[in-house]
Amino acid sequence: MDPDAVKSTLSNLAFGNVLAAAARDYKKEVLANEKAQSSNHVNEEADLDELMDNDRIAALKREVEKREAFKRQGHGEYREVSEGDFLGEVTRSEKVISHFYHKECYRCKIMDKHLKTLAPRHVDTKFIKVDAENAPFFVTKLAIKTLPCVLLFSKGIAIDRLVGFQDLGTKDDFSTTKLENVLIKKGMLSKKKKEQDDEDAEYQESIRRSVRSSENLDSDSE
Repeated sequence: MDPDAVKSTLSNLAFGNVLAAAARDYKKEVLANEKAQSSNHVNEEADLDELMDNDRIAALKREVEKREAFKRQGHGEYREVSEGDFLGEVTRSEKVISHFYHKECYRCKIMDKHLKTLAPRHVDTKFIKVDAENAPFFVTKLAIKTLPCVLLFSKGIAIDRLVGFQDLGTKDDFSTTKLENVLIKKGMLSKKKKEQDDEDAEYQESIRRSVRSSENLDSDSE
């Protein structure tokens, strides 16, 4: 065989191998760039989720601190207070619902049951009860003539009242929700509870998105 022909053939084969290797390297580089871009996009989403989570955690922390402050003022439970403590209780909180009752009054016991249910739901409002028989001064001063009588205080001032069951359909079998809606309309309660439930659900979903993004990153790195 002609030595020059052999040399030319070997040279061509070497050049072909170089091109093939270059093509492989180029393909690897393209795939690596695409993967890096995809990873950066996921990282941006993860960073955004993390930022949202941090904001949500901070908001929830503020809400917890606010609720704890209310509880220190006697909110979150339905408590009985004496005549001597009554004035201080209604002036130390912005919104106070005070039930004047008599222990032998059947309708007072019905009102008790509903207010006791509402108190932990609406921590921003204070719920108290006063034995009318043991608080003659305030019964006279506040012109309480019919029991149950639920007085509504805003910043220490009696702004409204529920006398008997007049605002509740006049029957004994009204629901807690009925009373709650009446108190909402009178500005003593808010609809925060449902909004808070929605926010909590949104927060949990953001946590799940963050976890999914983290799992995707781990999968890509493998």
